[in-house]
This record gives sequence, structure tokens and C-alpha cells, in this order.
Amino acid sequence: MNIFICGLGLIGGSLAKSISVRTMHTVIGYDTDKETCESALACNAIRKIGTTDDLKDADLVIVALYPSATVEFVKENLAKFKENAILVDTCGIKTEVCKALGEAVKGTSIRFIGGHPMAGVERSGFDHSFASLFDGASMILCPEHCSDCVAVQKVSEFFGDIGFGRITISTADHHDKVIAFTSQLAHVVSSAYVHGEYATDHKGFSAGSFKDMTRVARLNADMWTELFFQNAENLSTVTGELIDNLSKFKNALDTGNRDAMHTLLADGNDRKIKSENI
Repeated sequence: MNIFICGLGLIGGSLAKSISVRTMHTVIGYDTDKETCESALACNAIRKIGTTDDLKDADLVIVALYPSATVEFVKENLAKFKENAILVDTCGIKTEVCKALGEAVKGTSIRFIGGHPMAGVERSGFDHSFASLFDGASMILCPEHCSDCVAVQKVSEFFGDIGFGRITISTADHHDKVIAFTSQLAHVVSSAYVHGEYATDHKGFSAGSFKDMTRVARLNADMWTELFFQNAENLSTVTGELIDNLSKFKNALDTGNRDAMHTLLADGNDRKIKSENI
């Protein structure tokens, strides 16, 4: 199978490396940064540095760009796609992207399946990509705009072949509501935490908990701003819920209510244990 990957950053680069290491598929890499393409070719992550003209030979097209750039790339190059090609995006939000791409491919033979690989590290770019990034991770697929069950099965098996441990099928709407809580809110909390007074003055006073809580504060601000605002309503809802929960802890401290604090902590412990068994 010929696979065209548009965008060779952390996700696209790691996909290219994993595919090339674990399968016999031919990977064609496309990126606007020439040095990135040359690096990908030099380390055998891709078989060929591609141009948009290579879309005509691609059985599977994976677009690993920011949401707005993903939609723009597909719309501008859709006429170049191979007949019956499968298109998968990797955006961290799905509703707006899936709606736009679902409309774009309507009336064509292109089979579009929304995708979101649940894996990443704090650093971005091809230099930080690696073949095992997705090992054991969940790949979320939103196939609501694809009526071809064979294509969905083919893509599911493909992602399993390159290391994903779980394929999760979802609607775009449900994806964005849950991801606002499990991913986006974590980045908000981590970033807010490091705005604190002692964030840059803690040497000798911090251990694993500070490191864990602040890990994802190191992020790509351009990308996460776009993701946040394309899922603003859902993220605002869960942020408000968190603020309400934090106020309960503050109120217990301010009123000296040890019983309330104990109840909050014990309930949090129980919910964490339950969450680990999901």
C-alpha cells in the first residue's frame, strides 16, 4: 500500500517511522520544510519526498497538520487524490474538522475517517518523533462520514499493525466532549499551575508530583490555542466544573472544616482507583 503522509512533525514523523519499521508499505512524506523532508528520507522514515502530485498514487492519505491547515490542504488538493483513496486526519479536535472534510469529500469516491492518535510528548517536530510513540496507545476513529465498513476495518487493522493497542470508535461530538476533559483540561491545569509564585523557585522542594502536574505545560502554544478555541464550549464547561471543585477545597480550608476536606480527599481517592480500572 502506498501511504502519503502530509506533515512530518511529531505525529506525522512518528507514524512514518512506525510504518516503515513495522510494515512493507511505501511511505511518501510531504512537508513544507525541506530540511525535515531530507531528515525523514535520510533516516528511512519515508521512501520518497513527495509533492501533492503523488496523491494520485496514494491508497491511504494521512494528514498530520493543525486543524485549519488540515482542512485547507484537503480542499486544495482533493482533485489530485486517487480514486477510492482513504483519508485520515490526526487532529486533536474532531467536530469542526470532520464536518468540513465530510462535506469536502461528499460526491467523490474518497473515504474519509476522522482520526486522533492518543499519544504524544512535550516536544514537537520531526527530531523528537520515534517509531514506538504509539505502542499500546488508543487510536480514536470517527467514521460517521464514511459508510464503507471495509475501509473502517482496513484502517483499524492498519493502526493495530503499527503499534496501537486499542481502536476506539466514536462520534466527533462525543470525542470533543470527552477530550476536553481528558486532554485539553489537563493542559489548562498544568499551564495555570506553572503561573504560580514558586513555579520557578522550587529547587530542593519538589519531587515527582510537581513534575507530573507540570509536564504538559511545556507545549506548542500555537497548536493548543487553535485546539482550545475549536472546542471552546466543551473546554469552558469542564474548566468551570474544575473551578467549582477547587472552590470546595478552598472553602474547607477557609472554614476550618476538616470533615469536608477528608470527604473530598477520600472521594477523590476512590474515583482515581475506579478510573484506573476503566
